[in-house]
Amino acid sequence: MGGCFSKPKPVELKIEVVLPEKDRGKEELSAGGKGSPRAYQGNGAARHFHAEERLPAPHPYPGAQDCVEAAVCHIKDLENGQMREVELGWGKVLLVKDNGEFHALGHKCPHYGAPLVKGVLSRGRVRCPWHGACFNISTGDLEDFPGLDSLHKFQVKIEKEKVYVRASKQALQLQRRTKVMATCISPSAGHSGSTNVLIVGAGAAGLVCAETLRQEGFSDRIVLCTLDRHLPYDRPKLSKSLDAQPEQLALRPKEFFRAHGIEVLTEAQVATVDVRNKKAVFKDGFKLEYSKLLLAPGSSPRTLSCKGKDVENVLTIRTPEDANRAARLARGRSAVVVGAGFLGMEVAAYLTEKAHSVSVVELEETPFRRFLGERVGRALMKMFENNRVKFYMQTEVSELRAQEGKLKEVVLKSSKVVRADVCVVGIGAVPATGFLRQSGISLDSRGFIPVNKMMQTSIPGVFAAGDAVTFPLACRNNRKVNVPHWQMAHAQGRVAAQNMLAQEAEISTVPYLWTAMFGKSLRYAGYGEGFDDVIIQGDLDELKFVAFYTKGDEVISVASMNYDPIVSKVAEVLASGRTIRKREVETGDMSWLTGKGS
Repeated sequence: MGGCFSKPKPVELKIEVVLPEKDRGKEELSAGGKGSPRAYQGNGAARHFHAEERLPAPHPYPGAQDCVEAAVCHIKDLENGQMREVELGWGKVLLVKDNGEFHALGHKCPHYGAPLVKGVLSRGRVRCPWHGACFNISTGDLEDFPGLDSLHKFQVKIEKEKVYVRASKQALQLQRRTKVMATCISPSAGHSGSTNVLIVGAGAAGLVCAETLRQEGFSDRIVLCTLDRHLPYDRPKLSKSLDAQPEQLALRPKEFFRAHGIEVLTEAQVATVDVRNKKAVFKDGFKLEYSKLLLAPGSSPRTLSCKGKDVENVLTIRTPEDANRAARLARGRSAVVVGAGFLGMEVAAYLTEKAHSVSVVELEETPFRRFLGERVGRALMKMFENNRVKFYMQTEVSELRAQEGKLKEVVLKSSKVVRADVCVVGIGAVPATGFLRQSGISLDSRGFIPVNKMMQTSIPGVFAAGDAVTFPLACRNNRKVNVPHWQMAHAQGRVAAQNMLAQEAEISTVPYLWTAMFGKSLRYAGYGEGFDDVIIQGDLDELKFVAFYTKGDEVISVASMNYDPIVSKVAEVLASGRTIRKREVETGDMSWLTGKGS
């Protein structure tokens, strides 16, 4: 599929805008680990994982007694392009009618459990209303991210104009399907000095790359190394839920890595990469030869450079330890957050219930200004002020003052002095690519690794993905951009794995991200850098709105609160290659989006 400027095919998106009142609060509970991405609660913890793995792929129906079958509706009950949740006694199923055919799938998004019936059906797939993951309705397979697992697909038959669904009870309860993976047939001899695939960085890009290789039948050695002391975890939750424990955040249980022969080296820092001899040298002197390499090192938080920057209790957030420490230090005390971007604002929101006081210091005049524009930023700022957060805008920190070595005051350039027991710094990040400077792999002037659409670097056999890369973005005419977001890292990790296996895949994902503050979610899709106008429908004061970001006469991105599934719809339209014109969103008539008249 070409960029956003190829001749648009008309896309029909039939689905009314639903505002799920009852589900709205549930989503962010998952940020506290209650519904962590591996939500096996209620079905007996992670041991089900292996039982699920052993089900033969095409027919996961172990035996009649383990299955349930029921008539769920009359064939005329659903129009083409409609979805409905139906009950089978042991659990619900998503029933979809598309092109005259019925499909039955798991009804919850495996990522955070969103009800897919409230999502968007388009081009043979359903897109999650919360975070944009996409599932093929014919197979249940995950086609766009975030999340790691696919949906179960259930048998449908039509008899006497009734629609029957047959499903295994276990699948109904699990609500997720991990794709079948190849076993590793070249076990590491002790810690032999060579591997087939070396992956540097165990965030979403690294993990998805490893899983994709196994799903595609790759059976050689895979080594995943990380600076962290933990197995891959859900990093976006750190700033939304500072108290979350590493085990609540884990994306996969320990057994998973063992079962699929994915070796993880924790607290392992690569010092240099020798591309000529295909060798990585670790800080402790350990050397590892590779034949294919994925660089997914992510980024390092920027720190303050002012006087007193090394005072105790001034911290950035990169690991669960950092997040837990910030929450502990702020309890009942005065907290200052520097930076009113996503990380800073999420931290400030979380701390309002823990800390005695929370203040935010920001150089711009409104929070999120570069990303969301003046008006949306101001509306969000008001929500924070109503929750007792004090803002010091258009200023920066000039000094951090200590008493007995520990932080006591933050002095601002405006000469205000703010009382502080802990200071969390969220002023952006830089790509963690210092170890590549002498490698011969091209880096740009800011330290990013440029890659092509196949995630290939300047060196054959060396791929890169995630927050540290710039790549050609299909929906912005292949402009080379950096999109440091969770969903995009997953997608790039997958494309890199496919190209290690010579499948010639290209990245074409539409960026999708979200933030959560005070139990409310803001969703965002597209790439809005350089927007010159914002068109807002709905009510900003009520935080029930959709904002379209335009450049010239084209819509380049969208943000919404309490307006689902509008962001997922726009993402689908952009993903189809169609350009959305400014005039289409100015009128307030959304029929172009819903496929129905206003």
